[in-house]
Amino acid sequence: MSEKKKFLLRLDENLYASLEKWAADDLRSVNAQIEFLLTDAVRKSGRLNSQDVNNDNRDSSDSGSSAS
Repeated sequence: MSEKKKFLLRLDENLYASLEKWAADDLRSVNAQIEFLLTDAVRKSGRLNSQDVNNDNRDSSDSGSSAS
């Protein structure tokens, strides 16, 4: 597993409260929720190679539909 970069992030109190609730709804920590959201946004923008992020950052429900 690659080492993760640590840095300080300052957020508006209301934004943090919203992220905290969302994280709890998804059974994640706030840190994991922020990382999930950022990874998803970067992936959707096409700015992330699949090899740049370990599969352990992916939500298991994000793997796509099994219906075909």
